[in-house]
Amino acid sequence: MAQVFAESKDSVESKLDNFPIYVRRQKLTRLLSLYEIFKRVLHVKGSIVECGVYNGFGLMSFANMSAVLEPNNLTRRIYGFDTFEGFPSITDRDRGALDAKLKRGDFHRVFFEDLQKLIGLYDKNRFLGHVNKVQLVVGDATKTIPEFVQQNPHLVVSLLFMDFDLFEPTKVALETFYPRMPKGAIIAFDELDNPLWPGETIALLKTIGINNLKLSRFPFDPYIGYAIL
Repeated sequence: MAQVFAESKDSVESKLDNFPIYVRRQKLTRLLSLYEIFKRVLHVKGSIVECGVYNGFGLMSFANMSAVLEPNNLTRRIYGFDTFEGFPSITDRDRGALDAKLKRGDFHRVFFEDLQKLIGLYDKNRFLGHVNKVQLVVGDATKTIPEFVQQNPHLVVSLLFMDFDLFEPTKVALETFYPRMPKGAIIAFDELDNPLWPGETIALLKTIGINNLKLSRFPFDPYIGYAIL
């Protein structure tokens, strides 16, 4: 797909406008899963928190869905937490069956500045674009999440999307955000029950408890699980 995209004589703008031609099935699957989750919180009060932004696929999917499906929803913010420098630390709880070589700094993407520019362009192409919608919170989430909540005591969370992969930041996120989620809100997990990334499951066991949630999945997506509170 990438080679055909690069070699095509069509303009980049035209190729982006016709993205289904080039997108891989797996990425379209993920986009559809994010849409199904977002659709379920449309009528739930609160902001969206993504824990683990990486290149911004999930963050900007939720942001664009909000702009399209609820253009007047001024108070719904999209918050993304990430170091933008890869994993801050690794514990024994994070080492899965195939990840013995997992180390600090893995999954580092030099993309923060580009993402900031794209958020600015996103604001220019939506209703009420002068009101901030997307905010990136940079740093070690075990520190930035408690600080953020202390600075934003008004915060209500309608959707918490967990994609940190690791035990410690996932645990802190669940402990901090879960009390701020109303009935009908959704917690979604990207690595639950995944032998490669045990930290997410262990963090849920140590906090909310798996048997306190009704965990569901979509028939077309093997990875994302979610619970409606």
